[in-house]
Amino acid sequence: MAKGNRNPRSQTNGYFQRIAVDSRLTCMHIGLLMALYYYGESIKIKFDENFRASRRKLMSFSRIRSRATYHKCIKELVCYKYISYEPSWHPQHGSSFQFLVKEKGGSDEQA
Repeated sequence: MAKGNRNPRSQTNGYFQRIAVDSRLTCMHIGLLMALYYYGESIKIKFDENFRASRRKLMSFSRIRSRATYHKCIKELVCYKYISYEPSWHPQHGSSFQFLVKEKGGSDEQA
């Protein structure tokens, strides 16, 4: 996770540069990350803070129609260390997400 004194714009740029070079990601992963970014940025202050978002809204924004595909993409984004995810089974509360921002020189990237 990034240190608190790091430039937020630099964090965001580095995060998206990492996405751009990762050949494991498909358009569904990228669409879901964009949906997470859209809903996360609308309610929080820092890029790497926890936020909540509902599956229904994320699926709609990212144009994913299948719950199985949604959960597969979420599972892979967690595995690839792009996000942390804590599901919520409460109908009125969204699941908890966090963007995982790595410092330069992170060793777990696979392009």
